Amino acid sequence: MTIHALFSTLSQSLWVWLATDVLLWVLFVLFLFSVVVIVRSPLQRAVWQKVFRQRLAVVSTVLLAIAASFALLDSIHLREPLPRLTPEASVRYSVEVNSVLDLILTDLRKNHEKTYSAPLAVNLAALEPVTVSMPDGAVEVRREAPRLKVAGSIFPPGPVDDTTYWLDVLQRVSLGALGGALLFALLWLGCLMARRVLTSNPQSNRVAWRWVGLTLGVVFITGGVFTGLSTNFHVFGTDKVGQDVLYQVLKSLRTALVIGLVPTLVTLPLGIALGLSAGYFRGKVDDVIQYIYTTVSAVPGVLLIAASVLSIQVMIDNHPEWFATAVERGDIRLLALCIILGMTSWTGIARLLRGEALKMREYDYVQAARAFGVGAGQILLRHVLPNVFPIILITLVMEFSSLVLAEAVLSYIGIGVDPTMFSFGLMINNARMELSRDPVVWWSLTAAFLFMVILVLAANLLADAVRDALDPRSEGQS
Repeated sequence: MTIHALFSTLSQSLWVWLATDVLLWVLFVLFLFSVVVIVRSPLQRAVWQKVFRQRLAVVSTVLLAIAASFALLDSIHLREPLPRLTPEASVRYSVEVNSVLDLILTDLRKNHEKTYSAPLAVNLAALEPVTVSMPDGAVEVRREAPRLKVAGSIFPPGPVDDTTYWLDVLQRVSLGALGGALLFALLWLGCLMARRVLTSNPQSNRVAWRWVGLTLGVVFITGGVFTGLSTNFHVFGTDKVGQDVLYQVLKSLRTALVIGLVPTLVTLPLGIALGLSAGYFRGKVDDVIQYIYTTVSAVPGVLLIAASVLSIQVMIDNHPEWFATAVERGDIRLLALCIILGMTSWTGIARLLRGEALKMREYDYVQAARAFGVGAGQILLRHVLPNVFPIILITLVMEFSSLVLAEAVLSYIGIGVDPTMFSFGLMINNARMELSRDPVVWWSLTAAFLFMVILVLAANLLADAVRDALDPRSEGQS
């Protein structure tokens, strides 16, 4: 879809804000607020400069930022207007809910094949009976792989010559890589000019800028290659119903980020409040809170999540009138899953903060504040909480990886996100039976595994860098 057509569609459509859309954008606004606070604080700025002196941390941050960009584009939903039968007719909107990312990837979304096709293939992966007329007038029935409807459409009908095929692939790869490199060069030139204007010392932290540029260059060139190939091929093939696998993995990024970030809105308030209260007040308060999180930890997490998700699903099925579209119904189930994951994963951070609060309540400045009559609430907010913030941040980043993997496991056993949505777990679950086919359909599983590993690995590497920068005991070891 062209830029003009995209803006025209956006201006005429009916906006639909899902619950997870609002939460993702709220988290994005909080992130921007945190960046402003860090930039204004010399101490925090020095700490984060130490983080971004590590090459892997810079690469991981860029990859996570790109994934977040796809997720935010996929979190602006709308219903497109239907064609008017007469000029006087009122505007009616489609029941199909799409996102801005769907509009950008219109070709990938609508160009369906009949069934499985391998990456960059021009024929189906399945054999079908084909009637062939022989020279002597006889008719012979053979089993052949028919041509795809979309992929390879520029080639003439019939078998495709290998030389013609590879020349076309090479041409599209070259043009895509060149376009991605030119777009990156323009963007990078603009960033360098803005940096010279806004930064008093343009030579500061050159390692970070060099690796940001290198990572963005690789991403832009790779994206250009995928874009060039997608004009005539399915880069990662198609699934059982003929849907493009590349489109599915890009849509799955939003689900992964929602699962990894939204539960923290439940985990952090519970974990921080109960953990700090147990460690600071001790006594009966500590006993009650320990009993609560010990009980929650004793219940098998998978069973608790399964029971909760199935109960939510029964409620959704009994009240279909609550939801105008299937997308809204699936979003409510996703939100319920996030809340359940948050309710079952706060015990770890509560234990950590309880131990830190037990230690910090004996520090001299805390004892002095208590002696001067400062209330417990002010002591926790002004003295204890700022000092345990590094632990909270490190736990938050590492919990992101655990939650993304948890979604994959839950969807694999059938109690994850709604089947109408896209997620890495559902792609892996659907690929189970594909591995028993002959020939093996390996590309759906491989694409989902590759993107999920890159996302989780980037989060883990960034968590390690943050821990090294915020933990004084690890200073100089990275």
